[in-house]
Amino acid sequence: MIPRRAYYALKPFIPRKVQLFLRRVFVARKLEKVRNVWPIDEKAGEKPQGWKGWPEGKQFALVLTHDVDTQRGHDKALKLAEMEKELGFCSSFNFVCRRYQISKKMLENLRDKGFEIGNHGVYHDGKKLNSLEIFQERSRIINDFIEEWGAAGFRAPSMLMNLEWIHHLNIEYDCSTFDTDPFEPCPDGVGTIFPFFIPHGDHKDVVELPYTLPQDFTLFVLMREKSSRIWEEKVEWIARKGGMVLLNTHPDYMNFESGPCEPEEYPADIYREFLFNMKEKFEGRYWHVLPRDLSTYVRDMKKSGWENPGKPT
Repeated sequence: MIPRRAYYALKPFIPRKVQLFLRRVFVARKLEKVRNVWPIDEKAGEKPQGWKGWPEGKQFALVLTHDVDTQRGHDKALKLAEMEKELGFCSSFNFVCRRYQISKKMLENLRDKGFEIGNHGVYHDGKKLNSLEIFQERSRIINDFIEEWGAAGFRAPSMLMNLEWIHHLNIEYDCSTFDTDPFEPCPDGVGTIFPFFIPHGDHKDVVELPYTLPQDFTLFVLMREKSSRIWEEKVEWIARKGGMVLLNTHPDYMNFESGPCEPEEYPADIYREFLFNMKEKFEGRYWHVLPRDLSTYVRDMKKSGWENPGKPT
């Protein structure tokens, strides 16, 4: 695979069809080598020492999040929210603050419907980790938008995040990691399906919420899966372990129309199928919550005596 910095430097000059072809080849070649850790890494199911469980005796937590990468995704966000609301779900939407035009009216509409707004970086160009100086410069921009939006959370574009730098962001929680996802540009997962704290000495601790289901782009665009089967199989495993189901999808790649999908799209009905099956198979077993509220719950757990809030080692 091309080194990350070289890939993002060359990316603007590579036709999108060629990018997709190269990524599909990479995923297909790597898939057989990672079957033992993807989509399930058994080691990630270990409960943190002293873990107190979920509210109301629920078996597992369910958190839905969306990264909005492009203007196209922005323009589909309300359709996605309406689908979730119709089925009794809510979620967070993470927007890239300077890559496209963001409608304040739409943000207000989402909040009024009970959805959460988060930040997904400044430009989504893969350069944020090139140096601490660049990260600090962009952190100031991100923090301005976090204040303007009344946001509490952040997810790094392409999951490119140095957790040692995260205290530069004025956030309650971060979602820039995963339990296992060897297909990401930085493939090392945190190896847990539970939330944990990122301590920073004199700085405020940040709650880390790793995503624990494969991303939709990987499954339905690169691997060309035709159903939510893999998601549901992993939900069953997470439920047995008492962990956190945290899903990250993108309205950018969802086709809400009845016509054929573009090369980078998949039918939104696959996501609808997943939500419907969650209600049919798992309702009553999960604590469905926004990431901001889950972060508050974890902080309260720590205050009440959870003595080991770090991720399992």
